Amino acid sequence: MTTPQTATRVVLRPLATPLPLGFLALALATTVFATVQLGWIPPTEGRVAALTALVATVPLQLTAAVIGFLARDPVAATGMGILSGTWAVVGLTTVTSPPGTASKGLGVLLIVAGISMFVPASAGITKLVPAAVMALAGIRFLITGAYELTGSASWKTTAGWVGLALAVLALYAALALELEGARGRTILPAGRHGPAEAAVRGEGSLEPDALAREPGIRPQL
Repeated sequence: MTTPQTATRVVLRPLATPLPLGFLALALATTVFATVQLGWIPPTEGRVAALTALVATVPLQLTAAVIGFLARDPVAATGMGILSGTWAVVGLTTVTSPPGTASKGLGVLLIVAGISMFVPASAGITKLVPAAVMALAGIRFLITGAYELTGSASWKTTAGWVGLALAVLALYAALALELEGARGRTILPAGRHGPAEAAVRGEGSLEPDALAREPGIRPQL
């Protein structure tokens, strides 16, 4: 006597990459904080930078992190999650502290956050430009953390310039990925190689035949 099998339908609903949203949000915060660190705007305007991080960057990057988890993209999810949490603490610390003051506690957080950013950057190396954004964000946190710990004007200035470089790279990465998603092909190089390059050329596969071989599973693409 054979046991009846119940067919299970697997429906795959692809989600867009959340990285352009997260990178544009990153550009907002790092640019405003960089202008304060470089002395282009007075320290009292640091509250504007803090509000930019809290009201714009944190919600957008948190959204990007959630979408990353839903899309099964651990690199985007982890990177955006670390960034959103770090910017939240930076924003709250800045808005509640006297203008222009350094915080050793914030410095420790930034050092740890900077090191943590190398985890998603290393895992996402098949897409060189997005990985470079995450790595440079980690370097930006490390340098800013050094300033917060020491109060050194040199570290502060360096953090500002690295922050501006990060903004430029983040904007480029966001544009490259956005154009790629909208046109279905590479317009601006994003440094893809290996499986990531094959996927954007349409050579990747979800292997529906492999799914079909599993008992009771019927893929629907």
